[in-house]
Amino acid sequence: MMFLRAVATMFLGLSFILVVALSSTGLLAQEADPVARGEYLVNTSGCHDCHTPWGMGPNGPEPDMSRALSGHPADLQVGPPPDLSEEWVWAGNPTNTAYVGPWGVSFTANLTPDPETGVLRDMSESQFIDTIRNGRHMGQGRPILPPMPWPAYRNMTDEDLSAIYGYLQQIDPIPNAVPEPLPPGQ
Repeated sequence: MMFLRAVATMFLGLSFILVVALSSTGLLAQEADPVARGEYLVNTSGCHDCHTPWGMGPNGPEPDMSRALSGHPADLQVGPPPDLSEEWVWAGNPTNTAYVGPWGVSFTANLTPDPETGVLRDMSESQFIDTIRNGRHMGQGRPILPPMPWPAYRNMTDEDLSAIYGYLQQIDPIPNAVPEPLPPGQ
C-alpha cells in the first residue's frame, strides 16, 4: 500500500511539473487561444515571405512589416516579364509579391481585413477553408496561382485553418488594391 501511495504521489507531482512547464512555455495558452495559434502558423508557414512586401534592409532583403500581409503594392507597376527558359521556369520581383511563369503573372493577395481591398473581406471562415482545400478562390472560383503553396496547406487541420482565418481577421487592415493576375503573354 505504501508503494502505491508513493507511485501515486510521484505521478501527481510529475503531472503538476508538466502542467507548469507547458504553461510557462505558452503551449497550453496557445492551444486555448486560436488567434495566438493562427499568429504562430502565419509566422512559421512562410505567409510573410510572399504576402508582405520586401525591401532592402541593412543586412539585405527583409519584409516591410509596416505593410505586413498587404500583398503586392498597388502603386508598384511591374515591367514586362523576363524571358524564361527551361532552366528558369518562373521568376519573382524584388518585393517578392509578383511572380511570372507559364500561368502568366500572379500578384500576392492582401490578407489584411481591409473592408475595401482585403481578399478575405467577403469570405467566411468555411469559404476560406474551402479555398485552401480546393485551390480555388472562394472554394470554387478561379484557380489560386503559383507560387501559393496551397497543395501543402490543404493538409492543415480545420482547426489550424480556422485559427489562421481568425488571426487574419484581427490584424491591422491595410488599404491596398492588388492587381488582378495577367494571363500568359501580357
